[in-house]
Amino acid sequence: MRKVHGAGASPFVRKVRVALAEKGLDYELEVVFPFNTPPEFKKISPLGKIPVYQEDDYYLPDSSAILDYLEVKYPSPSLYPKDARERGRAVFLEEFADGGIAAKGTGAIFFQRIVGPRFMGQPTDEAVVAKAINEDLPPLLDYLESVLAPGGSFLVGNQFSIADIAVTSQFVNLAHAQYTVDAGRWPKLAAYLTKMFARPTFATLIAEERAMFGG
Repeated sequence: MRKVHGAGASPFVRKVRVALAEKGLDYELEVVFPFNTPPEFKKISPLGKIPVYQEDDYYLPDSSAILDYLEVKYPSPSLYPKDARERGRAVFLEEFADGGIAAKGTGAIFFQRIVGPRFMGQPTDEAVVAKAINEDLPPLLDYLESVLAPGGSFLVGNQFSIADIAVTSQFVNLAHAQYTVDAGRWPKLAAYLTKMFARPTFATLIAEERAMFGG
């Protein structure tokens, strides 16, 4: 029995769910919200964070660790490039998304526009949102624009990989928070995200999440 413990709208939970879907692996979503997690959850996630992947009596926290585990145990189709240099870039872009875009963009904009008002009764701080949109995100988007080939379908080589999963997952949350990449300023990135959002493994979850948010 496979389970993913976490909330569907989390970009890190989405990473795992997309990877499982890409590999054709069935699972159940055990809903756990990242705020005020029950004490017993710390037994399977010592940092109290989501997601946690469960396979029978085996529990593994952290989306990056989970994707690595899935790749080794279920190697086909592969989500990691075979070429060493491309694999290194894919792993870096996963961290670029998880530690960069999440911290400077998603964490600010999605929290201020969705999490705070809807789930914690906090008003949106538009100054925080404006800083993220106008100052913090643009350099990161500039970088992604620079690494995408014209008309490129994937971030690394000619293969859908963990880089695409991690980066796109962050932009799904930004889209839920009504942030859209300016196609005039970042045309390659905007076109790339349109393709990724339409990919069935993402599109299914996006529709599920929009319904949850009443969209």
